[in-house]
Amino acid sequence: MTETKQIDEKTHGKIILALSLPLLVFLIIASYFGIFITETYAELTVSFTAQGIGQDIVNLFIISPLLLISSILYYKGNRKCMFIWGGLLVYIFYAYVIYCFALPFNSLFLVYCAVLGFSFYSLTYFLLTNINEPIKEWYKNNVPIKTVSRFFIIIAFLFYFVWLKEIIPSLITGETTQSVIENGFLTNPIHVLDIAFFLPALLITAILLLKDNKYGLLLAPILLAFTIFMALAIIGMVFVMVLSGIPTDMSLMVIFIAITILGTLILTIVLKAVENRWLMIFNSNKSYFFFSWKSSPVPNHNFV
Repeated sequence: MTETKQIDEKTHGKIILALSLPLLVFLIIASYFGIFITETYAELTVSFTAQGIGQDIVNLFIISPLLLISSILYYKGNRKCMFIWGGLLVYIFYAYVIYCFALPFNSLFLVYCAVLGFSFYSLTYFLLTNINEPIKEWYKNNVPIKTVSRFFIIIAFLFYFVWLKEIIPSLITGETTQSVIENGFLTNPIHVLDIAFFLPALLITAILLLKDNKYGLLLAPILLAFTIFMALAIIGMVFVMVLSGIPTDMSLMVIFIAITILGTLILTIVLKAVENRWLMIFNSNKSYFFFSWKSSPVPNHNFV
């Protein structure tokens, strides 16, 4: 038998900040050291070092400010920023699985673990507090379901094609893939994360949307935001590789700029369909209300 526990919005907001602020601090430390302290990536290949610095630049100057802003606005009850916050958590978790498992041991190891841990538990909290909510009621009727689904399906099949095009010939010949050789990996963690988790998640979300399942509406904005942030990170990587004089396929830059622009347009349309809410706290009578077009009692968040 399932026991349901409830927390009020004031406690909910405190938990959001308690998870977000330490995550932000550790993310800034890791990114700063990656960019400005040369010893951080001293044992990496030239290519992987450039990619790490490129991602750290994006993390420090784009992801960190967005995490701070979205966590504060989510704390205040902004549902649109709640989705941005969720997308940031998925992106940070994805990135720091690679930092923790693919980078040689260095002085930032515990910082990487802290970022990975805080992002994982923040994402877990996000899902637990929203999974039983009336998600369909958050949206107006003009959600571009088919557009989002097609975007996810195209992205999923595009990257399955790109990765399998590299992997399958290597499996047949028994040779190591080129990306593993260039970056000094034991195996490519990006291949693992995409093939096992991210690309199936896109396809599953597309199916849920087309079947009018509420969980598709919960996951879609998060994965759209994640796709945008990841595309920005790859653009940063390619940019630093070019500046470092490393031979780079510039078609990657074009592809990921297109993904960023298209994904941003679609996410903007989806978020416009979200009925926003704002938390207003009245300490005089210790009651809590949300105000949008009209006020209503604040629902408690359920844990299952």
